[in-house]
Amino acid sequence: MKYYIIAGEASGDLLGAHLLRALRQHDPEARFRFWGGDAMAGEAGTPVRHIRDLAIMGFVEVAMHLRTVLGNIDLCKRDIMQWQPDAVIGIDYPGFNLKIEKWAHEQGFKSVHYVSPQLWAWKKGRLKGMRQYLDLLCYILPFEQQFYAENRMPQATYVGHPLLDAIQAASYPTPLPTDRPVIALLPGSRKQEIRNSLPYMVRLAQRHPGYRFAVAGMSLVGKPFYDSLIPSGSNVTVLYDQTYPLLSQAYAAVVCSGTATLETALFHVPQVVCYRANPVSIALAKALVGSRINHIALVDLIDDSDVVTELLQGDFNDERLEREFNLLTDEENRQRMLEGYRRVEQKLGGPGASSRAAQAIINTIQR
Repeated sequence: MKYYIIAGEASGDLLGAHLLRALRQHDPEARFRFWGGDAMAGEAGTPVRHIRDLAIMGFVEVAMHLRTVLGNIDLCKRDIMQWQPDAVIGIDYPGFNLKIEKWAHEQGFKSVHYVSPQLWAWKKGRLKGMRQYLDLLCYILPFEQQFYAENRMPQATYVGHPLLDAIQAASYPTPLPTDRPVIALLPGSRKQEIRNSLPYMVRLAQRHPGYRFAVAGMSLVGKPFYDSLIPSGSNVTVLYDQTYPLLSQAYAAVVCSGTATLETALFHVPQVVCYRANPVSIALAKALVGSRINHIALVDLIDDSDVVTELLQGDFNDERLEREFNLLTDEENRQRMLEGYRRVEQKLGGPGASSRAAQAIINTIQR
């Protein structure tokens, strides 16, 4: 069968690579066309569009790049029509993928969304349309089961979290010398995230020469961009495309909120979570979310508790970051956090999410 898969961000690229592999295992005759990054390219060749050209987030940022977004949507529709796949599969990236999936359904293609939008937090009104145009929704967070049961979406299927597959798929080398404890700095995967968070992380490193600080860098972002944010002679190393080896060696981490918070937890690394964004985008998001959500870090959302500290907007400053970093070296606090991580892992269940998602997609096509 023919699968058209769309991932628009680094996290989706990783999940997409594992989904491609699982689909091929279940369907040896599988053929793929995709939007994604280097991980998916390693499984299926050259993407139609690379994620480096797609990672736009936030209300204001999307508005500023609206012409590019609309051009990509138009290109995607034309490409799907020309290729005529058996299914169109969007991985996360809901602002783009839900539009494509709705259109694909109207054209008679099977329409699949992998990784639920955060409807339990905001834009619950999307549910009505998704019931009509999605043939399958594969969701990955355990607390979403109750949400979809209460909101009667029979085509929603819980497959488990594919990060368990990704992290358990290999052993990792030690990328740095072992003379000092390693602190992993994960400033995000998009340039605006990195620009907003990395300077605070670098200043933290400069105050603590007794540790070895390393940034989980991305080659698709580019060395010049990181160099522009890290002063010459700084005690910060950038490791490109080695996030998992870095986390496997880390003593503690400072992490920009996103999938990386869960990755860090699954490597059992105590962390402080931080996030800064355009104030207008944040104000709009708060207005939409209201009081329904008390956390933004995936670890805290899954456990519904304060497993990790979240420093958001104005609270993400040098003074608070210094205080929370020092707490990461306190053994009692570290053990409390690690116990929270164990609860999170238990709630996520075991590996095999990619295989379960692949089988659900194939079953949907064959119905």
